[in-house]
Amino acid sequence: MSLANERVAWFNGKIVRESEVVIPFRDQGFLRGDAVFDMTRSFNGKAFRIEEHVARLYRSLRYLDIDPGLSQAEMATVSEEVLARNRHLLGPDEDYWLAQRISRGVSRVPGDNWDHYGSNVIVDCVPLPLRERAKHFRDGIDVVTPSLRRTPPDSLSPRAKMHQYLNLVLADREVKAQNPEAWAVLLDVNGNLAEGQGSNIFLIRDGRLTTPRERFVLPGVSRQATIDLARQLQIPFEEKDIDLYDAYTADECFLTSTSLCICGVRSLNGRTFGAGRVPGPVTQQLIDAYREMVGCDFVAQYLARLDG
Repeated sequence: MSLANERVAWFNGKIVRESEVVIPFRDQGFLRGDAVFDMTRSFNGKAFRIEEHVARLYRSLRYLDIDPGLSQAEMATVSEEVLARNRHLLGPDEDYWLAQRISRGVSRVPGDNWDHYGSNVIVDCVPLPLRERAKHFRDGIDVVTPSLRRTPPDSLSPRAKMHQYLNLVLADREVKAQNPEAWAVLLDVNGNLAEGQGSNIFLIRDGRLTTPRERFVLPGVSRQATIDLARQLQIPFEEKDIDLYDAYTADECFLTSTSLCICGVRSLNGRTFGAGRVPGPVTQQLIDAYREMVGCDFVAQYLARLDG
């Protein structure tokens, strides 16, 4: 296997340089957001739960009725190959985000002359934003609930990971206009906590762990890994509707995401958890178990990138 001196991606059956991945402007993913994607991260250069991520990707594909032309096993193999071909470009103690992206492709129009019709399939990877997010592991995350509500599941299911991300993007922009370092977590149409852009929220009160119901959020793989760890640690857990009263009276709060894994939340709408000391004891217990599970001290990986 020859290795390039720049990142490569898998594009419609071939490994090519990233700069050679070009999508036609008539692609339905560009025109209408008619596409799905999924992302995992590596730990010590190895993809985390790639089979679970690909399985979720294929549930999203079935929801949108898009055929990628590859089996789940083939997609996982391609993903591992892309990671292997780019691993040599990582610096010391760095890791990748690894993504699969599938659009419905170009719809034929009279007079067209595109090289490829049908779904466009891309598998790529980029370095994790370790330096940009390091401060959150030192200080905790400040969460703000924006005015925009999460798209309700009877309109478009949040359980599919689609390119229809504007609801989350605009909510995040609203929050960051107030505080560039804050993270948005949207409420659903019933006023309960839902999710953020690529993140799930958990609360802890009196030693009991809760998180929003799956019907209203993307069922994150890191979310499920945390739930599994809580059960192993015999931490009481419940998936339920959680409103702002529940959040304001909680002892601890944290977010899970592909890149963060688990990261403590310092405040929600200006209300601090545990007098602002993060992570709290239960969160720390879960972080320690997560680090052991993945064989990587992801907290130290982030903190090593702190400026000053």
